[in-house]
Amino acid sequence: MRYAETGYQLEVDLTRGSIERVPTDPELTELHLGGLGTNAKIIWDRVPPGVDPLSPENILIFSAGLLCGTPAVGATRTIATTISPQTRLLAFSMMGGFWAAELKFAGWDKIVLAGKSPSLVYLYINNDHVELRDASHLHGKGALETAEIIRQELNDPRIQVLAIGLAGENSVYYASVEHGRSSASRGGIGAVMGSKGLKAIAVRGTKDINLARPEEFLNLINDILKYIKWRVENPIKYVPPILAYIGSPQEMAIHDEQWHTTGFAWGHARHRRKDFWTKERAMEWKKTQEQRVERLISCFNCPMKCGGIISQPNLPTHRYMMKCYSKLTYVMAAMVDDLDFGFEIAGVAQEYGLDGYTTPQVMAFAIELYEDGILTDQDLPDFPKDNKERFYYLLHRIARREGIGDILADGVYWAARRIGKGAEAYDHNTTKKHEQMVIKLGMLNPIYYIMYATGEKMSITQIEGQMPQAPLPKEYREEFVKDWVHPPTRTAERIKEFILKWEPRGEYAFPFWPPPDLINDLVEWQEYMHYIDDCTGICAGLSSFPIKPPYHIHNLPLIISAATGLDVDEDGLWEITHRNRNLVRAINARLGLRRQDEKPPEDHWKRRFPEYEEKLLDEYYKFKGWNKEGIPSKETLERLGLGYVAEDLINRGVLTEDGDSPSKEASAGNQKQ
Repeated sequence: MRYAETGYQLEVDLTRGSIERVPTDPELTELHLGGLGTNAKIIWDRVPPGVDPLSPENILIFSAGLLCGTPAVGATRTIATTISPQTRLLAFSMMGGFWAAELKFAGWDKIVLAGKSPSLVYLYINNDHVELRDASHLHGKGALETAEIIRQELNDPRIQVLAIGLAGENSVYYASVEHGRSSASRGGIGAVMGSKGLKAIAVRGTKDINLARPEEFLNLINDILKYIKWRVENPIKYVPPILAYIGSPQEMAIHDEQWHTTGFAWGHARHRRKDFWTKERAMEWKKTQEQRVERLISCFNCPMKCGGIISQPNLPTHRYMMKCYSKLTYVMAAMVDDLDFGFEIAGVAQEYGLDGYTTPQVMAFAIELYEDGILTDQDLPDFPKDNKERFYYLLHRIARREGIGDILADGVYWAARRIGKGAEAYDHNTTKKHEQMVIKLGMLNPIYYIMYATGEKMSITQIEGQMPQAPLPKEYREEFVKDWVHPPTRTAERIKEFILKWEPRGEYAFPFWPPPDLINDLVEWQEYMHYIDDCTGICAGLSSFPIKPPYHIHNLPLIISAATGLDVDEDGLWEITHRNRNLVRAINARLGLRRQDEKPPEDHWKRRFPEYEEKLLDEYYKFKGWNKEGIPSKETLERLGLGYVAEDLINRGVLTEDGDSPSKEASAGNQKQ
């Protein structure tokens, strides 16, 4: 008997219309856990380099995390994995809600989609009954509208649906997959789904999930619930509001946006309006938010209400779900003062199925080019003068790939190079061809430098977490570390010492302190917790992102072991995560990722130190067991049981036997990416 997982995945070839029930190898659970780990293994085995991400040869995987469907609080995440049309690298985007648990209840751990349907279809799963159904009547429908039509068509309001909108159908490079209460937004997952002629996946399940040691497991989860209750009543002091609590950043409940609106950039990640947040603005925005947010909601089996149902009368569904920072992304990028505009346009964009981080940056980029004469009235006929109207103008054209929208639909990096005429200089907020968080800071932060440069997830909020982002007041530091049980055992004392000594300036300040080895440990700890979440399906809001979360490296091995029957301790879980991290890096190395690609946005910090940054990268690569190009060495891969990966990289000329550097052919191949 399999515990925590079903032991089966659904293989769908959309070209042939074939559907197959495939048992999974329990040894892969021991090696990779599930979710992202086993998704990456499938991608490595089946998707060779050079595959066009929008071709039938690319595959798309929707996986429930290992603990989804169990009583584990907040184990809600669907992990969508494919090769990104935008970055040409591995894309893995996480989505909350109810879909992952429903997939497990239907008897499936993941769905592997290959090929391309000759006509638009949707996949219907009802326990063991699986079929592809005609979706021609859903062509052009919004993502949330599609879900509602399918529920009515199947006469079952409890069916969980994920769907794409018009942007996905038109393979906009940053199209999202939407699921009522959450979305898989980053990396163009929706574009790949659309390229396969798949409009939606509807799931209904009524089966049970078995646990290896249920009593032990439930006791551990009850401890988690008790801690959550205590933590909600005891927020962290002296940190920004969204970091003081747990759960996904509480944007739907929090009104105080001084941190975001004055510290983050307005326009195309160029400008900050330090004087923007006033008492009058705070009152005005509070009133708007209270009018727009009908009620706060949570995901499956989670007490934290991180999302909000937003009233939107002009949408087919009359309301939509919003969470996190997207209530501000359109407002800030359009450089307007109207929060109501943010709620309004975000709902329209969600129906189109567009990433709420990339889309506003692309539109602000287009406005900058227009105002500087690179784009003209010929490119943007009848372009409005008001920025709010301009954003709607661009949004509709991007989703439809009409006119200039066809170019902007590829994202800032690719659009800048198609437009030319100096537009490339306006591409200053992408890393690995992907738009980053719009934030402007002063002094270089070496920890964030490494995370931005080397992170595979393309989104800083999916790499960071667990610790304060700035020095704490001296009088609070001792109190803070007293119950800080979260850092890994092997580095806990040094990490606590860092927090106790860290100063805004002077001997214990960035960028030249802490030493590189501690910087590397801090980066790895923050990043690896996200990787564990992406395998287990636990929401980052209860584990890897907040300060002092209920799940951490010490209790997760106990929870995983009680659920699955595996014998996993802290060191063992770290080893599995190290294996998954290196497999993901190897996939991207095989796809052409090299050191020259690992650069944070050029103007992210006002003060930069090029020589020091190169040293940081050298030290981090060495720490990870990677060569000077950031490729895992043969020794590292073999030690992690990934000898087959090393052999493939050597045979392709990506890695040499001594692991020193890639061949000239591999470097040349990277230039073509």
